[in-house]
Amino acid sequence: MIFLLNKTLKISMLFDFYGNLLTKKQQSIVESYFYNDLSLAEIAENIGISRQGVYDHLQRSEKSLEEYEEKLGLVKKYKDLRNNINQLEEILRNDEMLNNNNREEVMDKLEYIKSIL
Repeated sequence: MIFLLNKTLKISMLFDFYGNLLTKKQQSIVESYFYNDLSLAEIAENIGISRQGVYDHLQRSEKSLEEYEEKLGLVKKYKDLRNNINQLEEILRNDEMLNNNNREEVMDKLEYIKSIL
């Protein structure tokens, strides 16, 4: 069960970054399966192809998304950036050397950066 949840989260994140690089049909199938929780049979009926066809599209889509990440690394960069921001926030919360005005200014800037990610 945990494996399926991890896979769903991984594919969802990859899809958020690279979904527009897939064909419209692949996008529709991935959204139906991972976001709308439809079965292969339901998707097949909705778009008029076989269950095996849906499965094949999903496999190719997942492979494509993973290849995009291997080449571009946007998800890894995003995660690294978020991790660094969280570490900076923790340092700022615990650093007694900063006065409250400077701390608030830095925290505001970090919040802005987080909001655009």
